[in-house]
Amino acid sequence: MAYENEGVIQIDVDELKEALRDDETIVIDIREHEEYVAGHIPGLPLIPMSEIVDVVDEFEKDRSYVLVCRSGRRSHETSKFFQMNGIKNVKNYAGGMLVWDGEIAVGEENIVKEVKEIY
Repeated sequence: MAYENEGVIQIDVDELKEALRDDETIVIDIREHEEYVAGHIPGLPLIPMSEIVDVVDEFEKDRSYVLVCRSGRRSHETSKFFQMNGIKNVKNYAGGMLVWDGEIAVGEENIVKEVKEIY
């Protein structure tokens, strides 16, 4: 069940699964390349947290986003960064990949080179 922490909506695994079915919501894995390659939610694009700072202005501010990391901490901090940069409709997947109970893909499936690739 969703709750708020430091101004960011936190969602659980069931809510993430709903977001993955919603064509309007963009779910992004923000872990590092090695983490993503080792195992990720199928179809998710990867934009590492370390690269978000350089590309945050390229995101469409009126879109809806959910951010995913290993435990939910990095994605929480990145969600706050999104908000500080005018992207208000961003949620954090609390618990991250540690609590993901769905299918896992491995390899370099969807590594984003430019933000426009996620739309």
